[in-house]
Amino acid sequence: MTYSEVKNMDKRFPEVVTFGESMVLMTPVNTKGIEYNSEFVKSFGGAESNFAIAVTRLGQEAGWFSRLGKDPFGRNILKGVRGEGVDVSRVVLTDEAPTGFMLRENVAGKTSVYYYRRGSAASKLSPEHLDEDYIKNAKILHITGITCAISQSARNAVYDAVRIARKHGVKICFDPNLRLKLWTIEEAREVLLPLANEADYFLPGLDELKQLYEINDSEEIFSKLKELKAVSVVKGGNDETLLVENGEVTSFPYMPVEKVIDSVGAGDGFCAGFVAGLLKGFSHQESIRLANMVGALVIQSEGDWEGLPTWEEVRAILNKEIHIER
Repeated sequence: MTYSEVKNMDKRFPEVVTFGESMVLMTPVNTKGIEYNSEFVKSFGGAESNFAIAVTRLGQEAGWFSRLGKDPFGRNILKGVRGEGVDVSRVVLTDEAPTGFMLRENVAGKTSVYYYRRGSAASKLSPEHLDEDYIKNAKILHITGITCAISQSARNAVYDAVRIARKHGVKICFDPNLRLKLWTIEEAREVLLPLANEADYFLPGLDELKQLYEINDSEEIFSKLKELKAVSVVKGGNDETLLVENGEVTSFPYMPVEKVIDSVGAGDGFCAGFVAGLLKGFSHQESIRLANMVGALVIQSEGDWEGLPTWEEVRAILNKEIHIER
């Protein structure tokens, strides 16, 4: 490879850019729960890094940036995301604050997550940490409500990223990812509903919409969505995904699975499947079918991102290829 080719590689930008907090994740090795366990498995997770990994595995170029503590956990996360092929050139390891931490347990069939992220390195994100060139050269900017919830400065970074994307004609994909352990529903409404108005693609869950709009009637909810300029893709209907576009609502059935192992990360995989479909030139309908497939595959394995499928695996299912065990 020539020097000029190396320099040109340095100037390449990913097709989709996202940013937000990724944390160390510790889970008990069994179902006794955190209180009674002394053995844990270490991994990491975060909606945005999960999304970026999923997009990359599906054969597209994704970039994720954040701030991580300059500590063993931060370095581990950085290496892990980089190892999946995600562009992490804008990630910063800082002495300013530690890497965020979370614990998750599954007891009696119920999953609980405990966050230790107040004052984390990622919560220090602010508009000054944005690289306008990085955002403006993407085709899609993916944002989530979680980044808005972790601090006011991170929220301001989201607002500024949206402004940059709008200025340069970059499409905005928005997953509200409502987390009521991070803020109240009243606080969330004030931030998330205006962001929905800015989005080109709005990817909420039906339960999230009921809380954000304070409406239980589905017809009223979809009337609200029809007022948005965004193409809305609603997850979590009656075993279906609903597309709201040009005043019409279209239903797409979920891909059936024999057994659900772990539902964490399915929403991130779904969003990534939809965005990867768009980047491949698929229609909105085809992108939703891909998203449904990715979500169905994710819930059949443990972990936030470990079960995310590759494009080869998805294509094998689409082509009905026979799995060779040995």
